[in-house]
Amino acid sequence: MSTVNPQPLWQPDPQRIARSQVTRFQAWAAEHHGAPADGGYPALHRWSVDELEPFWEAVTQWFDVRFATPYARVLGDRSMPGAQWFPGATLNYAEHALRAADSRPDEPALLYVDETHEPVPVTWSELRRQVGSLTAELRALGVRPGDRVSGYLPNIPQAVVALLATAAVGAVWTSCAPDFGARSVLDRFQQVEPVVLFTVDGYRYGGKEHDRRETVTELRRELPSLRAVVHIPLLGTEAPEGALEWAALTRADTEPVFEQVPFAHPLWVLYSSGTTGLPKAIVQSQGGILVEHLKQLGLHCDLGPEDRFFWYTSTGWMMWNFLVSGLLTGTTVVLYDGSPGYPDTGAQWRVAERTGATLYGTSAAYVMACRKADVHPGRDFDLSKVQCVATTGSPLPPDGFRWLHDEVREGLWIASVSGGTDVCSCFAGAVPTLPVYIGELQAPSLGTDLQSWDPSGKPLIDEVGELVVTNPMPSMPIHFWNDPDGSRYHDSYFDTYPGVWRHGDWITLTSRGSVVIHGRSDSTLNRQGVRMGSADIYEAVERLPEIRESLVIGIEQPDGGYWMPLFVQLAPGAVLDQALLDRIKQTIRENLSPRHIPDEVIEVPGIPHTLTGKRIEVPVKRLLQGTPLEKAVNPGSIDNLDLLHFYEDLARERA
Repeated sequence: MSTVNPQPLWQPDPQRIARSQVTRFQAWAAEHHGAPADGGYPALHRWSVDELEPFWEAVTQWFDVRFATPYARVLGDRSMPGAQWFPGATLNYAEHALRAADSRPDEPALLYVDETHEPVPVTWSELRRQVGSLTAELRALGVRPGDRVSGYLPNIPQAVVALLATAAVGAVWTSCAPDFGARSVLDRFQQVEPVVLFTVDGYRYGGKEHDRRETVTELRRELPSLRAVVHIPLLGTEAPEGALEWAALTRADTEPVFEQVPFAHPLWVLYSSGTTGLPKAIVQSQGGILVEHLKQLGLHCDLGPEDRFFWYTSTGWMMWNFLVSGLLTGTTVVLYDGSPGYPDTGAQWRVAERTGATLYGTSAAYVMACRKADVHPGRDFDLSKVQCVATTGSPLPPDGFRWLHDEVREGLWIASVSGGTDVCSCFAGAVPTLPVYIGELQAPSLGTDLQSWDPSGKPLIDEVGELVVTNPMPSMPIHFWNDPDGSRYHDSYFDTYPGVWRHGDWITLTSRGSVVIHGRSDSTLNRQGVRMGSADIYEAVERLPEIRESLVIGIEQPDGGYWMPLFVQLAPGAVLDQALLDRIKQTIRENLSPRHIPDEVIEVPGIPHTLTGKRIEVPVKRLLQGTPLEKAVNPGSIDNLDLLHFYEDLARERA
């Protein structure tokens, strides 16, 4: 790819650079912590990765992180995995998230929007009161530090209250969106054995009501660890027998009492699927998330008390957790619960307009859908308050950059960002003081030594390599759940380059310091930012008697789309007719997620495997992307090489 001196699409003006928080932080850190006063962001970034301890100490002081007990040092052990951050320190994430209630009690902490698009505010004082009431009730139910609390909830204020109350008592939060089928939810929640489950009776999406009471009944039956179920009547139904009423638990006027927990105490469990077996249950810490999100949201996204932060997400995606952390910077957080495209493709722009969003985040796929649907946001909506449009979920194609620039406005800061559920943050993306180049992320994030490596571990510039991080980040997992010896955690990130995090993305670092992401280098299915392992699809589809075996592949397209074909080997006598196609799609929709219905179902003579019997997804993906057979796969590792010719021929036809 060419990285030769293109013109930037956007350049921040001197006033914006001067008033940005990262500029002010750099001047202050130069005075107090030895950061470079000159050289702008590149110099600050270099210092932040060379001098991890002064940098992260500076972050905690700049954002006034309140340690109930002091830390012995910033980094007790820097090995990966196993880095020890701020040993000795105690604090509470929820206490920091609610601090603005002291100074701005009557301003909105949350703006809740559903498909009617009329925002409903929740003030800082009201949010704090509800969290206080629910915190006391959780303690009365016997919830103690380290217990797991789960939510089967859409993106509504009650989900934020439940997360913060869970963190306040030192318990561990975990959530799934209500469009997940029961099997998907149980594959996640059964691993962590929650003691409380917050549920809705249903949700509204695409102008329709979706009743989830049967699914909730199944969850209650299959989660024997539950001591309490809390019913939130989003559709107005009565609480089922034995469930507690949300209103009763949140009506008291009680000040929250925040459990002061060690820095590395677990905050939440997120799920990222491997390509085999159950989803990985990723545990991140209260302190690690607190300082990483303060850095990311305060310095990179430049958020503060005057801002309104809207990101289109669901509670089943890490971006929801990231969105809630907007509260840490005193920012008003916009929660939108509904379809991204209802009543029309411009729905998200309408939410941004009606909530006065200053930073609006969405998926690259939505931007490209708007472009194809001939949406004109700048013409049809008042987006004068939107300073930045950020995208994630997949790389934003060059046409997406141009479309945002042309159709929203010329002075728009476009921040394509990339990170992962695994760190619940960004490795690279938004920097308010740097130019934006078409098709590129602005720079690696502060404190993140992001590099592109070849297979031998040699760093590359202006060449495609593996995305690696060579120093620890505070939000890296403290462990995976049910991984007592740490082997699954180690094998997920550290087996390729010992002691160095390999993420599974193809990346180019340009000689200008910008970053290009080329998509997944493994075979996780990443659709609209929601990742699912292929094993989930196989489990659902192969329950059908007509399907002998299947193979699913997700491929990023040059136009920003995502092609997800499902290949099926049929049982003897079965026919891939419309009725079977419909049943395959219905099975995936009901058991897993409507987002992961394949674009095509294609009959194949057989599914290729490794010699040890594992389906080979990555080589097939490479073949479908046009890689020659001899480069896509090691022939000696395949049980039936002839089967691969089918995918080779298909790639030729599609090209």
